[in-house]
Amino acid sequence: MIVSAIIAICIVGMFMALDAAVTGTEGDKLPEAIERIDPSRSATQTPAQTQVFVDLQSGYTGVLIIDGLELETVDLDALRGETKPGQQIKLPPTTVYEPGNATLSFGPTEGSSIEEFSQGEHLVQVVYWKVTEGRGKARSFTWTFSVF
Repeated sequence: MIVSAIIAICIVGMFMALDAAVTGTEGDKLPEAIERIDPSRSATQTPAQTQVFVDLQSGYTGVLIIDGLELETVDLDALRGETKPGQQIKLPPTTVYEPGNATLSFGPTEGSSIEEFSQGEHLVQVVYWKVTEGRGKARSFTWTFSVF
């Protein structure tokens, strides 16, 4: 009887531990308006040429601030309007906002404000707001990642 009680307690404990486990992006504790970030919060072993990516909910826009430097943001739809049909779009070396998906992305490249992420920790802040409200009602979210 005692052995059965111990086994039952262990089984209940395992189910409680599995229920409390944090997996995937749940550990990022993102605000409601942010669906995904990359690299993930407190990521280690990140390559120097990694892309910073923020997936916002529909109807939001924003800017990226990396290591205290606010990066210029260009609207992908505006770039498309400047090209002829069938012509390849040349992305500028800055943050690209894609309104159709409400995403912000920045990849360090030659000629950009950040050509490569140096070894160590980097601080990323996304300042975001509803398109209909403007930057005056912006909120922000900050996280870090480490480059090896």
